Amino acid sequence: MKKTILVDCDGVVLNWEYAFDIFMQEHGFTKVEGANRMYDMALRYGIDKPQVKKLVKIFNESAAIGYLPPLRDAVQYVTKMADEGWTFIAVTSLSTNKYAQKLRKRNLDKLFGEGTFETVTCLATGADKDDALAKYAGSGMYWVEDKPDNALAGQKQGLKPILVEHGFNMDNKDFPLAKNWKEIYEIVQG
Repeated sequence: MKKTILVDCDGVVLNWEYAFDIFMQEHGFTKVEGANRMYDMALRYGIDKPQVKKLVKIFNESAAIGYLPPLRDAVQYVTKMADEGWTFIAVTSLSTNKYAQKLRKRNLDKLFGEGTFETVTCLATGADKDDALAKYAGSGMYWVEDKPDNALAGQKQGLKPILVEHGFNMDNKDFPLAKNWKEIYEIVQG
């Protein structure tokens, strides 16, 4: 039987925050105190929303997006799961830019092996995932996310959300919270 798992990319299998922070520092921005407890990048860097949206889009469409490091133990456990017959489908709010999308796919292939991610659906920068997840409605698949709103969108489609723990979602009481991919592996194994 084919085992399929839906995953977000940034903050789930890739360490987008780390790379974005380097980008922001290079452009003269620093995080505010307590930034790791904030999801909103405008709050995190103390700048207005239109400016941060523009900076995120520039970053997501830059060459850097093809070289994001893995998040925590993602390589070890995602590749282990792939070896055990799991298929991964990514749904990511990266960009509609075709070159950014190619870089995202190449980054995933480089880190996790070609074919581990069967499908990579790239939505517009910051886009909601409701419509993209509707394709998997009622499937009961696991849906690994870091943003509680996107986990809820998956739950509404009959998916089983798991949140990857970050400072901004630690107060979550609605979904299973995993510190790393070892814990995700244990959850999906039952």
